[in-house]
Amino acid sequence: MTLEKKNITSNCLTDGFDIQSEYLDREVKVDVYWPEKMDNKEPMSLLFVNDGQDFPKMPFTDLFNKLLHEDELKPLMVVAIHCSAERRLEYGTADVLDFMNRGSRAKYHRKFLLLELIPHILRQYALKEVAEISYAGFSLGGLSALDVAWKYPNVFTKVGVFSGSLWWRLRDLNDHYEEDRDRIMHKLIREGSYHPGLKFFFQTGNLDETMDRNNNGIIDSIDDTLSLIEELELKGYKKEKDIRYYELPDGRHDVPSWARAFPVFLKWGWGKEPSKNNKGT
Repeated sequence: MTLEKKNITSNCLTDGFDIQSEYLDREVKVDVYWPEKMDNKEPMSLLFVNDGQDFPKMPFTDLFNKLLHEDELKPLMVVAIHCSAERRLEYGTADVLDFMNRGSRAKYHRKFLLLELIPHILRQYALKEVAEISYAGFSLGGLSALDVAWKYPNVFTKVGVFSGSLWWRLRDLNDHYEEDRDRIMHKLIREGSYHPGLKFFFQTGNLDETMDRNNNGIIDSIDDTLSLIEELELKGYKKEKDIRYYELPDGRHDVPSWARAFPVFLKWGWGKEPSKNNKGT
C-alpha cells in the first residue's frame, strides 16, 4: 500500500492510496477528502462513494471546499472508491445476479468494503469513534450502495443513489418480463424488513435517458426510482423524514448533473442545523 498527500486547500485535505484487496484480488485506488479544521468535540462521519474516479471531473475538491468554507457541514470524511474494468461485475446486487449474470463479483466488493476498507480507514486516520457510516454511488454504483446499505443497516445510516440503475432485473424485457416480479432491488426491499434509522437520498434527471418500457410517459430511471420509493414507504419509511427525492429538470446521466446534486445530498445528510439566534433571518 502507498500513501501520498495529494492536495491541500484552505479548508479541505485530500489523500490518495492504493490498497491491496484479498477479496477482489487486485489493488483498489482510493481518494479521501476531509476538513482541515476540525471540531474535536464532534466525531467524524464517514461517507464511502463508488465510482470515485469521477470525483476529479466534478471537481469534488472544489465542491467540498466551498461547503467547508461556508461552514455548511458537520465533520465528514468522504472516501471515494475507484472502480475497475470489471465494474459491471463488481457492482450490482451482491446476492442476486441480473439476467446476464452481471454482478457476479459484487459480493467480493461488499466484503472488500466491510472487511478491508472500512477497518483500514479507521486505522489509517486514527478514528477511534465515528458518528455514522454512509454509502453512495452513481448509476450502477448507486444500485450497489443501496444494496449493501439495505443488507447491512447495522453498519450504514444513510445511502445516496444518483441516477441509480434500479432497472436491474432478473429477466430480459423480451423474456416475459414483469416489473413487480423482475426488478431485483424492488424485490429485495419488498421481501426485506423495516430498519429504523436508515435514510435514503435519490436523485434523478429528466434527461437521464429516453427509454419508457411501460409506455406511461415517464422515463424508466424516474419511474424505477419512484416505484422503489413506494416500496420503502410500504415498509414504513416516510417521505422527507426518511427519504429525500431530488429531481433535476435538465439533469442527465452524467458527472456534471451528479456534481450539481451532490452538495444537496451532503447538506441533506450532514448539514449543520441553523443556530437558534439566526432563525427567521
